Amino acid sequence: MLGHALADDRQPPPSAWRRLATLVVGPPLPARVPARVQAAIEADQDQSEVLVSLIQLLALATFAILYSLTPKAFPANVPFEPVPVTLAIYCLFTCGRLWLAMRRRLRPWFLALSVVVDIVMLMLTIWSFHLQYQAPPALSLKAPTLMYAFILIALRTLRFEPRFVVLAGLTASAGWLLMVAYAVLGDPDAQITHSFKTYAMSFQILLGAEFDKVVSLLMVTFILAVALLRARKLLIRATTDQLAADELSRFFAPEVAGRIRSTDLAIEPGDAELREAAILMTDLRGFTPLSEQLPPRAVMAILSEYQTRVVGAVTDAGGSIDKFMGDGILASFGATRTSRTFAADALRATEAILATSAAWQAERRAAGLPAPGIGAAVTTGRVMFGAIGDAARLEYTVIGEPVNLAAKLEKHTKVEGVRALCTADAYALGQAQGWPGNGGQMRPGAGVAGVAQPVDLVVLG
Repeated sequence: MLGHALADDRQPPPSAWRRLATLVVGPPLPARVPARVQAAIEADQDQSEVLVSLIQLLALATFAILYSLTPKAFPANVPFEPVPVTLAIYCLFTCGRLWLAMRRRLRPWFLALSVVVDIVMLMLTIWSFHLQYQAPPALSLKAPTLMYAFILIALRTLRFEPRFVVLAGLTASAGWLLMVAYAVLGDPDAQITHSFKTYAMSFQILLGAEFDKVVSLLMVTFILAVALLRARKLLIRATTDQLAADELSRFFAPEVAGRIRSTDLAIEPGDAELREAAILMTDLRGFTPLSEQLPPRAVMAILSEYQTRVVGAVTDAGGSIDKFMGDGILASFGATRTSRTFAADALRATEAILATSAAWQAERRAAGLPAPGIGAAVTTGRVMFGAIGDAARLEYTVIGEPVNLAAKLEKHTKVEGVRALCTADAYALGQAQGWPGNGGQMRPGAGVAGVAQPVDLVVLG
């Protein structure tokens, strides 16, 4: 019975047709593409449509210049020249299309209509050549202007939607077949030849040559459509990965996110570097009793306001947020990227945090809201910065004695009855790196819980 159950659970091998489809157009996409991915692709497509319209106007201007330089041979009884009229109408249509594209108001039905209009205008221009030169319709079949059809088909690839490429190719092929039918059936004097030499040097029609043109249009359409199907799948996957990476990068310091993006090799647990750095630890005073008294929304609002102010001060001073630990924040200076002023930067950030903390407390008191204070501590020394965890779950962080000491000093601020402390070594190093100091009071030989030896401290505020 177990064997039968296992056999039933096994997936059947893909059919030959599915394997062929995967080979041609690539593996299938997920059943549902996230809405934000679709929105990002549509925004890029809207920009592409502006580019398409500009290229069409450039091609139109080029063709108009070339036409103006060619000799005209219309009979006297022709009321108007069809080419200038066709080009003028097409110019107006393309300008309107550009206007809609710039305002992102192009709809699929209008895009399909514009594809057909592009090809129809081209075919009408080619058809008019035999009128211009007062020659049999077979003359139009020799016009090199047909090459513009490949440009119009290729332009559709800028939108990354194969259906418009296919529509352009099929319309061009059908249009050319109609041109051939007109040349053969619409002219009682039309002659069919099987000689390429005769075809090239006369008004006779070589059907094989015309079908070669149609086959070329269809093959180019097919190749571009297949390439576009594969490219669109890659685009969707790449856009999905990019948006995911952008979201994930919000969980890391910018330097860490950049390191992850640019690494050539897979990041392994234990990859670390030794750095001379400063560590800043902050804590929201009285948060635990507040979180028990206030509703969850109010608790999260306090956390958000506190974190916004601390993160702003840290990043403005060139530091990196290592992690959020409830109401605690661990920041580093000189760990994620080397710095010659890491201690000075950390002390400047601490001053900014104390200043913004006082202003924040005053605002909340004035509004009749709880106004917790912020405690902070700064240490310096050698730390390890790198990836810890296992192959399935990694975390970039800083570890080392300065990190442990900063956490203990932050708690010690409550014992000392101050808002912020730093080690005497960090204070002196910050001054050596250009920080002017703030005349902090020395606390030599302080006993800190969890630290075996007395620590010389400086009160920062």
